[in-house]
Amino acid sequence: MYGRLMLPELQVLLAENDITGIQEFCDALYPAVTAEILSELESQNVWRVLACNSPEKQAEIFQFLDLPQQIEIVGVVERGPLSKLIEEMAPDDRVDLLSRMDDERVEELLPLIAQAERSDIRKLLSYPEDSAGAIMTTEYASLPEDLSVAQALEKLRHQAPDSEIISYIYVVDEGRRLQGIVSLRELIFARPTRPLSELINRDVISVRVDDDQEYVAQQMAKFDFVAIPVVDNQNQLVGIVTHDDAIDIMQEEATEDTYRLAAVEPLEDSYLSTSLKTVIQKRIGWLIFLLVPSFLAAKVLQHYEGISDRYEWLVLFIPLILASGGNAGSQSATLIIRAMALETNIDKGDLTALLRKEIQLGVLLGGALALISFTVALAFTTQMIQATVVGLAVFLVVLIGISAGGMLPMGFRRLGMDPALMSNPFITALVDILGLIIYFQVAMAMVS
Repeated sequence: MYGRLMLPELQVLLAENDITGIQEFCDALYPAVTAEILSELESQNVWRVLACNSPEKQAEIFQFLDLPQQIEIVGVVERGPLSKLIEEMAPDDRVDLLSRMDDERVEELLPLIAQAERSDIRKLLSYPEDSAGAIMTTEYASLPEDLSVAQALEKLRHQAPDSEIISYIYVVDEGRRLQGIVSLRELIFARPTRPLSELINRDVISVRVDDDQEYVAQQMAKFDFVAIPVVDNQNQLVGIVTHDDAIDIMQEEATEDTYRLAAVEPLEDSYLSTSLKTVIQKRIGWLIFLLVPSFLAAKVLQHYEGISDRYEWLVLFIPLILASGGNAGSQSATLIIRAMALETNIDKGDLTALLRKEIQLGVLLGGALALISFTVALAFTTQMIQATVVGLAVFLVVLIGISAGGMLPMGFRRLGMDPALMSNPFITALVDILGLIIYFQVAMAMVS
C-alpha cells in the first residue's frame, strides 16, 4: 500500500538526484515502510537510495527487504560499501544473506570486514543449516554475578547499544558458562546496593547450539519467551534466539508442511519470486511419482473388469467410493501431522492414543457416511442388496482411509522423518487403490 502511494515521490527524488531529499525521505519513515517502497524499485535504484544514508541506516532498511531482493542488490554493490553494510547488519541477518551468496564473493568480502565481525560470521556460518546456531544472534547482554545492582546497570548502559535485546540479562562465570538469568525489570526495581546474585534465576531454560530450529521456536512459544539462550556442549553461552526469529521459523515450518501436504517440495523464496524452472522442478517429481498409484488403480479396474461388466451398476458408485476414502484419509493425515507439529514431546503412548482415536472416528464417521450412501444408492438402484454393497463398502473404505491417514504420518515420525512427507495426494491415491479392491470384493461376496 505504502509503496504505491509514496513511490512516485521517491522516483522524483531519484530523477533529480536529490541526496538530501532521499535522506529525509528515509528518516521520516519507519525502516520497514521504506523497505516496502524500495521493493517496487530495481536493484540499482534501491542501492542508490540506500547509498544516500549512513551504513547504520542502510542496515536498518536492508533487513526488511526480502532475501531474494537482498541477493539481487548485493550483486550490484561494490565490495567496499557492501562490507560496511554487512558489518552493521544483525549477526543472524547477515549470516542468512551470506549463506545464500556465492562462496567466492563471500571470501572476497570477509577480509574487508572488521576482525570481530569476521570471526563472528565464520562461527555462525559453521553451524548446520536450520540449527539454533545458524539462527542465533551474538548481540546479547551478559554480566558476571559478583556485582551490585548499581554496577550491573552501569555495565548494561555500555552493552545496550550493541545488544539486540536487553529484556533478559544472562549471568555467566569467567568461562562464559551460563549461570542464570535476570530480567531488566528486576534490576530496575531492586535496591542499587543489592547483590546481583540474589536476583538471579538459576533454573534457566536453554537450547543447545545444534538443536533443530523448529524445536527452538516451539520452546519459545511454550514458555512465552522474548528470547532464549543458546549454549554449547560445555554450557557456554554462545548466543540467543529472539522472538522475531522464532516467528519467522514457525512461519517457515508451517509453510513447508503446507507445501508437503500438497505434494510440493518446499520453496526457498516466495512463490512470485521463484523462477518457473524451479517451480517445475519442485512439483514434477511428486506428480510423476503419483502416476504410479494411478496406474495401479487402473490395473485394479482391469482385474475386476469381468464383475463390473456383469453388474454395470457398480460403476455408478466408483466415484463415491473413491471420494469417501480419499477425503477421510486426507482429513486424518492433516489433523495428525498438525498435532505432531504442535506437540514436541509425543511419546509412544501418545501415538497409541492418537491411533485409537482415529479408529474410533473411522467407525463413527464410516457408519454415518455408510448410512447416507446406503440411502442414496437405494434411491438410485431401488435394490436393497445393491445399496447394502455400496453402504458396507463406504464404511470399510472410510475406516481404512482414516486409519491410513493416521498411521502413515505416525510411521514416518517413528522413523525420524518429517510426517508431512506423507502428503494428502499420496494418501488419497493409496486409499483409492485399497478402496477399489474393497468395493469389488464386497460386491463379489454379496452379489456373485
